Amino acid sequence: MQVNLSGKSVLLGVTGSISAYKACDLARLFVKAGAQVHVVMTPSAERFVSALTFEALTRNPVLTESSESWSSELNHIEVGKKCDVFIVAPATANTLNKLSKGLADNILTQTALAYAGPMLVAPAANTQMLKNHYTVGSLKMLGVNDYTIIEPQEKVLACGDVGSGALAEPSEIFFETAKTLLKEDFWEDRRIVVTGGGTREKIDEVRYLSNFSSGKMAKSLCLSLYLKGADVCYITTMGNEGLPQSIYTIDIEDTQELLEYTQDAIRVAKKGKMSKPSMNSTDRHLIQKEPYLFMVAAVSDFTPKFPQEGKLKKSMLGEAWNLELKQTEDILASLDKMDIKTVAFKAEMDGEQGLEHAQALLEEKHVDAVCYNLLNNSESFGTSDNEITFITKGKQTPLGRADKLTLSDKILTEAKALLHE
Repeated sequence: MQVNLSGKSVLLGVTGSISAYKACDLARLFVKAGAQVHVVMTPSAERFVSALTFEALTRNPVLTESSESWSSELNHIEVGKKCDVFIVAPATANTLNKLSKGLADNILTQTALAYAGPMLVAPAANTQMLKNHYTVGSLKMLGVNDYTIIEPQEKVLACGDVGSGALAEPSEIFFETAKTLLKEDFWEDRRIVVTGGGTREKIDEVRYLSNFSSGKMAKSLCLSLYLKGADVCYITTMGNEGLPQSIYTIDIEDTQELLEYTQDAIRVAKKGKMSKPSMNSTDRHLIQKEPYLFMVAAVSDFTPKFPQEGKLKKSMLGEAWNLELKQTEDILASLDKMDIKTVAFKAEMDGEQGLEHAQALLEEKHVDAVCYNLLNNSESFGTSDNEITFITKGKQTPLGRADKLTLSDKILTEAKALLHE
């Protein structure tokens, strides 16, 4: 899943931490996503990584104490004016304390004080340095001043201590920064439930019935929603590898678990509220953003009637095995879809009647929209691209063939309109 940051510009601040080398990986992720990357380094950071390294990665000059120029835009005032976001990673305890007090005693803190856009910091320091009440107070102050704090990891630190303080993974910092760049008012803080993957119906402890669903479409949809600022609950059989770790993920196996957890997630989503200032008073009131449900999971139609404990022996089963099955509960029909916009996904191999079957879901399952996908065969599963037709009661909108993240963005654009139908 390749995030597209074309047309965006990122200012990356690097401070004197042993994890400064990870900023190289972070810069590479931004460049790969199509963003312009500009780097500012403290003198201490240059002890760990050279400015030349970042120049080679970004193809842009690096702002340092020695390279600052007032005959060009490479200075602490101008460099920030052309950037959409400023991320300091790694941010040492020393830098965190300076930023919170508005100090400007080096090229990076001067640039930060002059910067007027969104700021993020990814702390990296010894556990006790971060736990020190001065640093704790500084982080609170930064939060009050609308800095986004990307929490460090807990692991063995460079000093040998075990605890919280290691820099967050570059991919996590990238995702959080990309979200700052790509979030949309409509989706921001809206509670969303996404189901994905093929359910696994237990035969015995080592065998199950399932299907060829890869879960890639659901993952792409989760990532697109996350980057737009949504509060996503992902219910899946496929895990969350490749997704931001902050996406709340519920791992399930079979249809019954999918039904139960989806019901619970919908109840929670409907209770979700966000605080917003009143238009005509200083009081605050609670506004409910209507949640959405995206049913992407491929649900088994049948499940073994008598799942077995342990492993069934081949010698006991004989040459022929008649496995008795029963129908699974119809999840889409069973869910309470009142006060939640529901988008179903329908994969068909019937080129003549597939579209008609997808349209029928609108009335049969009482959903607001259907994403229809015509498959060729089993090899159509697990591909990096897809082709979707977005169907509502009023129209059919072909979204074309595209990679699944791009397609997810198109689906969400169409899904917005459901609130006005």
